[in-house]
Formats: sequence, C-alpha cells, structure tokens
Amino acid sequence: MYYIEVRHEGLHKYRLIKGNDKYVVEQKARAQQLQWDEMWARKVERETKRAERQASLADREAKKQHAARLTEEAEASLAQLRGLLEHTLGVNDAIDWNSLKDWRSYPVPPPTRPQPSPMPPEPDPSDWRYQYTMTLGDRLVALFTDSRKKRQQARMRARLERDVERWEETCHDLDVTYRDELARYEQAQAQWEMDRAEFTRDQELANAAVDGDRARYERGDPDAIADYLDLVLSQSIYPMEFPQEYDLEYEPSVRRVGIDYVLPAQSDLSFVKGVRYIQTRDEFRESFLSEREKNKLYDDVLYQVALRTIHEILESDTVAAVDSVVFNGWIHTIDAATGTEAKPCILSLQAKCDEFEAINLGQVEPKACFKKLKGVASSKLHALAPIAPILALNRDDDRIREGREVVEGVEQGTNLAAMAWDDFEHLIRELFEKEFTASGGEVKVTRASRDGGVDAIAFDPDPIRGGKIVIQAKRYTRTVGVAAVRDLYGTVVNEGAIKGILVTTADYGPDAHKFALDKPITLLNGNNLLHLLEKHGHGARIDLREARAK
Repeated sequence: MYYIEVRHEGLHKYRLIKGNDKYVVEQKARAQQLQWDEMWARKVERETKRAERQASLADREAKKQHAARLTEEAEASLAQLRGLLEHTLGVNDAIDWNSLKDWRSYPVPPPTRPQPSPMPPEPDPSDWRYQYTMTLGDRLVALFTDSRKKRQQARMRARLERDVERWEETCHDLDVTYRDELARYEQAQAQWEMDRAEFTRDQELANAAVDGDRARYERGDPDAIADYLDLVLSQSIYPMEFPQEYDLEYEPSVRRVGIDYVLPAQSDLSFVKGVRYIQTRDEFRESFLSEREKNKLYDDVLYQVALRTIHEILESDTVAAVDSVVFNGWIHTIDAATGTEAKPCILSLQAKCDEFEAINLGQVEPKACFKKLKGVASSKLHALAPIAPILALNRDDDRIREGREVVEGVEQGTNLAAMAWDDFEHLIRELFEKEFTASGGEVKVTRASRDGGVDAIAFDPDPIRGGKIVIQAKRYTRTVGVAAVRDLYGTVVNEGAIKGILVTTADYGPDAHKFALDKPITLLNGNNLLHLLEKHGHGARIDLREARAK
C-alpha cells in the first residue's frame, strides 16, 4: 500500500491519498495538487484584484462601483451555494481515463549544437601591407634606394610572417575551442537523451499503471473500484471553503459504497448578500441574510451535498458495481456542553441505485428528497444534533474474518446437528446474510474461538429498527439452558448492539424463554432454522439422536 500526503497551506487543505499502485497514487496526488494550486491561484488573483480596486478607489463614484461589484460577488457566492446540486447535473462524473495520463512532451529543450566560429582570412602576401612602395625620398636619394628597398622588403616579409603566425595561432585556438564546445555538447546531448528516455519510461509506466487501474476497475476488482470512486469525489468542484474530506469504502459482497463525509461548518460559508458604500462615513457596509435565511440555506447546502455525492457515485459507476450508497455526514464543531472539539454525525442517508435514479434531481427540493429516501437527521441541521449513522461498520474489528460458502453443500439428507461446529457457524452467517442483504444490510463472521462469544455480527441499515446485531450459533444436541441466553444478553450489552439472536439445532428450556421475554433477544430453535433454510431454497434435517450417537 502506498501513501502520499498532499497539503496546501494557503487553502488549509490536507488529504491522504493511498492505493496499491505507486504510479496511480502519484498521479492522484499530482492531480489533487494541481487542482488546489489552480484554486489558490484564482483566490490570489481575486484578492489581488480586490486589493487593487481598493487602492484605486479615488472618488466616491469609484467606491460605489466597487460596492456594486462586491454585491455581485456576494450574490454569485450565494447562488453557487443554492446550486450545488444543480451544478453536478451538468457534469459527466465518470472518470475520463485519458485525462489521468501524462501526455506531455519532454519539457527540457535539447542542447544547442555549437557552430564553429568563422576563421579570419589568411594574410595575403599580395596585400599592400606586405609590399614595398618607393617613396619620394627614395627617388631623391637614388644612391640609397637599393639598400633601403631591401630593408623595407625585409620588414614587409617579417610582418607577413608574424601575421601568418598569429593567424595560425588564432585558427588553432578557434578550432580547439570549437572541439571543446562540441565535446561538451555531445556529452550534454547524451545526458539529455538519457533524461528524456527516463522521462519517457516513467511516463509510460505511469500511463500503463492508469491502464492497469482501468482494467482492474472494469473487471470489478474491489480495490480498483474504491480507488476509482475516491477519484470521482476528489474531482468534484466545490467552493474552496468546503473541507472535502471523506473516507470511502466499497463492500463487494453487498455492492455497497460507504462514505463518511466531513461537511462544512456554518462559519465556513459566507452569507453576505450585499455591500453598500456609506458616503457620510466613507466606509463599506455588508448586509447579511437573516438568521432564519442563513439557517435555511445552510441546511439546504448539507442536504445538497448528501444528494450530490450519491449522484456522483452512481453516475460515475460505468461498470455497475454499486447497488447502494450510504452517506454519513460528519462535522467538526465544539461541544457546547464541554467546550471540547467534537465530530458528530448529523445526517445519514442510504440510497439504492434503482430508487435514486428514478428521482429527477433537477426538480427536487433537497430536504424533501432526503426525507423521501428515508434519510436520518434532526429537523434542524444547523443545530448540529448528533444522530446514529444508518450504517457504521467497525472495519477495524480484528475478530472479523472472511466467510466461506457452506450452504450450497447442504442437501436434503444433511443432519445439521452433526455438522462440524465451524461449518455450522458459516452456515448461520450465510443464512442471515441472505436475510439482511435484501435490505442493504451486512453480516460478518468472527474468528473461531469456541468460547460462547460472538459468532457473527449483522448490520441492519434500517433507520428505525436497524443497528448492530449479535448472532450466536449453538450446534447443540441437548436443550439450551438459561446460561447460554444470559451470556448472549451480556454480549449484547458489551457490544453496544441493539439485539441478540441465538440459533440452535435443539430447543430452549422454559427458563431460557422466560429470561429472554423482556429483553432484545430472539431465540431460534431447530424448527426455525429448518424453516429459514427452506425459505432460501435449501433442504436439510435435524436428528439430535443420530448426532448424539456420533
């Protein structure tokens, strides 16, 4: 598992990106960082322009215009909050896999090949500088002409020889310099080729990782599905004040996505509705929504986030891997009673795919839609009243283990009372899984301990009667006494469960029934068990005498 922490100090955002593929994690981290950088650039640009406008307000008319612009910005901000749900309806939330790939050319330009410097012209012996020319004095003093001529010619030859020597030295130096530059160029070119090849290899590996992630997603790999849906939510564009922090888990056995989503606090949002310039005081004055309007809009925003998140998950599900989505909305706040930090869950919603897709989100009133889907929340979300999430599976419970299929091997002649105790526990888990998954629930079998503890844990998502249910399986050949029922009740209390179910191949004594009478305990005997098997299309038998004989 690979982890990358992505932070943006300016926006005060943090996200831990994890996955099984290094390149995909790096790609996600790079995409998230780019998104935040763009958001920050827009914010800086907006603040810069605002500061520039402030600085340039030289007269009252300019300040009035500035106030009008601030009002437009405030109205646009409020419109954005009111249209969070509408915004996503115009977006295709499915991931464009090609957009995740790196299509850049190698960004470093190649080194420039040096050009040889032009050589200076070779000294020409016929040039006038190297020729003796008789002067007027030479003609007047004819006697000395020959000797003077010879001396002058000797000087001309010496000058020519010196210039030729300098020319040769210059040509040699230029040639050496060019060869040195060419050698450095060839070295730089070779290094550039190596760097470009490494860039291309890394790019191909990263792109191949995207292709691999796409292939795993399309063939239904649970981890790839979770990564894909995580990426969908990370690319959802919200106002920069929104935390956009969440945990997402995919349960392939029930094709369900669970999301714990951190909602924005009311203090995170702007409820300015306009700005006026007061000439007499030379100041800008903001006007705000009324307390009632503010609370109503805030509640509406939270309902929209819940519906929008579920819509984005289901719309982006191109391989039909999701049958239902559970959205739990949490919020960071201060407990008014203790003054300490708290993180209550304030709304929870489970939606099945077919039920949700039948809704016209473009026409709904968010709160009414939330209630229609049997979402759980207080009547006033802004009060931050905590509620119990519809489904909050403790996935860190180290007792949970993978179940195995047993029920398909049960035949008409199978004596349940004679089954191996481990097989019997898995059989009970399968039967209750069939019962609970019809309503979106989940059943997990615990590690074998044979200690009379928890054999299976069920999670019923029903907002009224649902919650955690403890199941114990007793493959007994004798009557189950009150001690077993008393132990179950203690387990229910310790686990914080809403109910306990005890299943046996035998029957219960009068004391057991009496003890369970006024408690959240259901007792299922052998006949009940056979009926449950028959309900789900499986026949079996229970012969206690035969089992005792073995």
